[in-house]
Amino acid sequence: MVEEKAAVEIIVNGRKKDVPSSALSAEGELSFEQVVRLAFDPPPSGPDIVFTVSYRNAGDAPRDGSLVEGKSVKIQDGTVFNVTFTDKS
Repeated sequence: MVEEKAAVEIIVNGRKKDVPSSALSAEGELSFEQVVRLAFDPPPSGPDIVFTVSYRNAGDAPRDGSLVEGKSVKIQDGTVFNVTFTDKS
């Protein structure tokens, strides 16, 4: 019997984050919104705020790329996210 890990260790904006397995989808995925919340506490808000999320070393193909609002990516120990935001005003 394979024992499920309690958390997955990822890197967000250069900082280690432990994501509880209970926070992931059944497929082991983390959503765009969850990544933004891990990057900024609290996330900036407003009508002109736009987030850009890139990742590498994902748990499934594609192993690197961009994550857009409403989408998710499968993570594994060592997945790296870079999250930035701009104010279009």
